[in-house]
Parts: sequence; C-alpha cells; structure tokens
Amino acid sequence: MGHEYVQLDQPEGVPPLPLTGERTLPDVPEENYWYRRHLVVYEWIAERIEGLRVVDMACGEGYGSNVLASAAAGVVGVDANPEAHEHARLRYVRPNLRFERDLVESFGEPCDVVVFLQTIEHVEDAGAILEHFNSMLLPGGIAYISTPNLLTLAPPGAEKSDNPWHVREYRAAEFRRLCEDHFAKVEVLGLFHARKLRAHQLAIKLGWDSVHKRLRLTKPFYDRFTPAIASSDFSLRTENLDGALDFVAVCHA
Repeated sequence: MGHEYVQLDQPEGVPPLPLTGERTLPDVPEENYWYRRHLVVYEWIAERIEGLRVVDMACGEGYGSNVLASAAAGVVGVDANPEAHEHARLRYVRPNLRFERDLVESFGEPCDVVVFLQTIEHVEDAGAILEHFNSMLLPGGIAYISTPNLLTLAPPGAEKSDNPWHVREYRAAEFRRLCEDHFAKVEVLGLFHARKLRAHQLAIKLGWDSVHKRLRLTKPFYDRFTPAIASSDFSLRTENLDGALDFVAVCHA
C-alpha cells in the first residue's frame, strides 16, 4: 500500500491503528463504507441481545463489542492481535465490557451469545471453530456469524477474491450448509445496499463510472460521498441471497 491510512482523532492515550486490510476501522474516512457495512450488523444484533452474556470473537478494534455492550448484560471482546487488543482496552471502557487477548480457537468462556463477524473466511478449519462456539453456548444460546458473499465479492467465475487475508469465501448455500452442520437451527439473512447506496448502485449501471471520470469529478465526489455513508444505507433481508453483499447466519445451539 503506497499510502498508509491511520485512524484520526483518537482519545488521548489511545494509540491509533493503521488500516492493514485485515480488519476494518472507524475514524478513517476512506474506510467508512466498509466500517458502516460491518457496524449495521453489530447494531442489528445489539437489538436482540438485551440482558444476555456475549462473546465477540475476533473483535478487532473493539467498536462492535462496544455497540453490543450498549444492550447486553456483559460483553467480552476477544482478539489475538496485541495492538488491536491494547487499543480496544483503552478506547472502549464500560463496566459491562472487557477485552481478552486470545485465539478464537482457545477462548471458551460460557455465554448466551457468540458473535463472529466477517472472520470465518479467514480461517482454515471453519467447522472446528463453529463446533467450538456451539460448545460455549448455554442452553438456548445463539451464534451470529457473518461472511461476505463470494458471488458479489469475487470477479465472475472466480473461486475467491484477491483479498490475501481470505482463505475461503462462500456462496449462500455453502455457508448455510456449513452452519447447519454444527447448529440445530440456522436462519441466513443477506445484507444489501439501501437508500443512497442503492441509488449509487443504479447510477453505476447507467454509466456513472464513465461520467465522473470524464468530468474529473471522481475525487471530489467520493471525498464527500464515502464519509456520508450511514448504517441506514444498508438493509438485512431473507430473499435473493445470491445477490447479497454479506450473509448473516443466526445459529441456534
């Protein structure tokens, strides 16, 4: 990467994290699309976990664990990366939130909910990890697992995108089957563009990409458009999963 993007405007004493491509970050204007695309799923889960004990696996920078802690009885954010762990611990301070530096394969504290977003595509043995999550869940527990859709992430016909951090990417049926192999009941939703992102998607189909380049508007337009993207510019639904950006599996133990 020629230019390194680093988080802006961090609280005093909190070391900013660089954007590596392995995780998404808040407070990086150029990354706002991906940050909001992940955040909306955390917000959706937070509406469903009031009063429960939650483990947020591979929590990265910690923003998602913080969102979950706004509703849950208690949240543990787990990440093996020392810089991410230190940043999260210092930045997000709540009485019902703590961060543990550990591997997702070895952290095993019993809980009501496991959250594992946009990470299963990074692991070699996804089945073993899902089995581990199921073993952590108390009776009636739920795991929320998300992953990008191979069909909308990779070039047509490719078996994987060029993301070097991804080991395997999934189609909807493959992802559902993987989750059903390890959980008693599974529902899969898709994340889609809404509002201004949907309008932008339609504009691209109508030739917007050639227009902004020809008029030399690319940088000024996207310098305004990207930071303005909000969670409300995405929606979760159950139909047309092959066209989704990401899948979210709701897995009942």
